[in-house]
Parts: sequence; C-alpha cells; structure tokens
Amino acid sequence: MTANDRSRAAAFRESTPGSEVELAYAGFDTFLKSDPGEIEDVAGADVAVLGAPYDGAVSNRPGARYGPRAVRRASGWLAYLSGYKGGLTNMRTGKQVDFGSLEVVDCGDVPVFPMDLETTAESITAHVATVAAQGVMPLFIGGDHYCTFPAFRGFAEGSEHDTVGLVQIDAHTDTAAESPVFGTDFHGSPTHHIAESPHTDFEHVAQVGIRGYESPEFFEFAEETGLGLSTIRDVEERGVRPVVRDAIEHAAAETDAVYVTFDIDSVDPSVAPGTGTPEPGGLSASQALAVVETLGEHPAVGAADLMEVAPPYDPTDDTARLAAYLVTTLLERQFAE
Repeated sequence: MTANDRSRAAAFRESTPGSEVELAYAGFDTFLKSDPGEIEDVAGADVAVLGAPYDGAVSNRPGARYGPRAVRRASGWLAYLSGYKGGLTNMRTGKQVDFGSLEVVDCGDVPVFPMDLETTAESITAHVATVAAQGVMPLFIGGDHYCTFPAFRGFAEGSEHDTVGLVQIDAHTDTAAESPVFGTDFHGSPTHHIAESPHTDFEHVAQVGIRGYESPEFFEFAEETGLGLSTIRDVEERGVRPVVRDAIEHAAAETDAVYVTFDIDSVDPSVAPGTGTPEPGGLSASQALAVVETLGEHPAVGAADLMEVAPPYDPTDDTARLAAYLVTTLLERQFAE
C-alpha cells in the first residue's frame, strides 16, 4: 500500500459518518472492543483483561478452553451499541453508562500448557500478579475453575494485600481437598486451596447459589470452618440481593480486598447450557445480573473472574452472551458513570 493509498483510507474515515463505529462482528475480538495491550504496561487503566484457555483440570466435560474467545466475541455487541449510540441507559438500573469511557486493556491470553497443570498455574499467577502490582483490576476469563486458585494467588501477591476475601458464585463448593480419581488439583479443589493459602481462610470465603449434592455433613463443615454458605434455597427464600449483600460483607470483613469468582454453572442450564458440569435448579439470568449489580457496587471488590463457559455445548451462544453481560455489568457498576 502506498502512502497515497493510506491517506485515502484516512480521508474516507474522516469524511464518512459511521465509519468510526466498529460492528459487533467486525474487527478483533478484544473484550468490549478495547485496545490490546502489553501486560507490563497497563498502569492507569481501570481494568486489564486476561484469558486462560485451559480446561485440563475438569472432572466432567471439557470445552472451557474456548470460553475466553467466546466471551470476548459476545462482548462486542455491547461495545458496538455504546459506540453507535454515544453511551447507553441501563434499563435494569436506570444508570447512564458509556463503555467507551472505561479504560479497559485486553492483554490477551496467558500462556497455558495443556499437559502441564503446574506450569499453567505458575503462568496464571505471574500474569495476574503483574497486573495487580500496577494497581489495576484484573479481570480473568476462563477456563476451568481450578484456574481461579492461581489467579487469586496472583492478585494477593501482586497487590501485596495481607488478607483477601473471596465471594464465590457457583453451583458447587469446590472445597475438595483430594479426589481418588483427580488428585489434589482439579476444578473441584480451588476453594480448598485458596482457604489453605497464606492469603485467606474459610472465615473470609462466602459462597452463593450452591446446589446439587455435596460431601456428607457439609453443613457441619461450613459451620466449623466459618465458611459463609448460602445455598440456592437461601436465594429463593430470602431474595438474591440480600444474600449477596451478606456474602460480600462476610468476605470483606477484616480483609484488604475481595476477589469475586463467578462460575457460569451457577446459572440454571436451561439458561446457560454451555458449561461442563451443569446442575438443574440454578439462578435465573435476572438473578445472575442482580448478583453482579450488587457485587459491583461494593468498594472492596479488587479482582474478578468468569469461569467455565464451554461454548461447544451451546450452539446458540447464549451462555457466552450472558457471561459477557455479567462481566460488563460488574465493570459498569465499579467504574462507569
């Protein structure tokens, strides 16, 4: 392309209304159509997005390795709407938001090693820590839920917080210390590892939406350890917002910051079928949005992830679309005016 050709392209964009708006299905699939960036140079941003295309620690159906790409692609619709209209009104909350005003940097995917869980975990920790050390909120998109443990560790170490609370939105407790089949490190164990780490304990962990079947006498375990446990029945009986408010207060008490992890299987599989371990009777889409609206308004939230989106099980892309709305809503409540 000659210099003259380049100037013609620039002249066209400058003279043609609408050419500055990128369609949802065009361009690069970065989160919210944000600029790609180097992980070592995100200081000054509100959020740095990292993906983990890894599902080597699942105990059921694989496929979450494709989650980060699908969620990024789905988020393009919201970025397009905001750019096209010059901002948006959130009809659920009544708030005004312009996603173009969010300082989001998409740092791409961390290096993963499909046959090496330990090296993958080290990679996740190092990359999340690099973001946190610059005073920027890490937004982590998985990937299977085991990846939350090294991401949590990276946030705690990079931010140099003494104690970090955890709010876990999930169908499953993920508190297994060991499995005779899967060992000590799989997607049923991250909350156990987090609570046993130097950065927190079960007294600073709050779970919302737990359902299905758990280990014998799990309620006694929760009471003995101080785990803040709210099942899906609690959500149904008390309402989702009061339950989530109690959860974030539980995790924030006597901690320096709170890490939020949202497993998409917390949502009912009739709404979000694209996940590896679906459980019937979960959150509705509206309840899930209310969860992130409530969490996003709390000042203690310092990092967040969205895990276990497995696009191969959802040809409609509705699961990835909901995931993109959930993450975007959390950011909206944290940063947008």
